[in-house]
Amino acid sequence: MRVTTERDRCVGSGQCALLSPEVFDQDDDGLVLVLREEPAEALRDEVLQAADLCPSRSIRVHD
Repeated sequence: MRVTTERDRCVGSGQCALLSPEVFDQDDDGLVLVLREEPAEALRDEVLQAADLCPSRSIRVHD
């Protein structure tokens, strides 16, 4: 699994960082940062949930 984001679409809601803090964070402007581009398989469910709940649909999960 590989995680990418479209930071220009991010609205800074922070749901990703709350749902999967090992994979996502926010910069000083509140925009998404990917901490682990290739997270462990054990984190799959929370990463998928973060992508699903992202209001701007800026998170992509690639298999």
